[in-house]
Amino acid sequence: MAKLKVYNMKKEAVGDIELNDNVFGVEYNEPLIHQVIVALHNNARQGTKSTLTRSEVNLTKKKMYRQKGTGNARHDEQSAPQFVGGGVAFAPKPRDYRQKINKKMRDVAFASAISQKIRQEEVVIVDKFNFKDSKTKACVEFLNKFGINKRVILITDGKDESVMRATNNIQKVSCENVDLINVGDIVENTYVVITKNAIKKIEEAYI
Repeated sequence: MAKLKVYNMKKEAVGDIELNDNVFGVEYNEPLIHQVIVALHNNARQGTKSTLTRSEVNLTKKKMYRQKGTGNARHDEQSAPQFVGGGVAFAPKPRDYRQKINKKMRDVAFASAISQKIRQEEVVIVDKFNFKDSKTKACVEFLNKFGINKRVILITDGKDESVMRATNNIQKVSCENVDLINVGDIVENTYVVITKNAIKKIEEAYI
């Protein structure tokens, strides 16, 4: 089992934590991670876009003018796509974008992604988050102590309003409850800062 240091808010080591290799030592599987993330994005799409085709536009279907002798191009009815107010060619219609991804695939993709983050030393484990008065300044100081200057997600072991308020106005910094995270949250952030208790919850959920 891998062993990582646990830090407090001042970047002082306060202990160690052993990580279960079945969750945090999984081989990197990029194709599976990509497949799951694409499915997550597609499942988030509403698919409600809709416009009118030339047959649905409420305009006359009479030919605009006679075929020959006018000197103009030949045209059919005014509802044709080339005219203002006409129908849309290949008009989008409501559709279902959902892709089915089974739980086993989601679990393996998540474990693979977070294991790769650990191998790349892009995971920081803290004993708990404690931002004084939920101030943004306190969060910025915390990130600077750890040298984190790229996109980062702070993962709490439960809903924590103080952490959410402290991170709300910082660009490229997000906060999420461990019960709601997915592989996209791991891959789309350069760094992951997570509490010791959240690590234990992940192990309990994925073993």
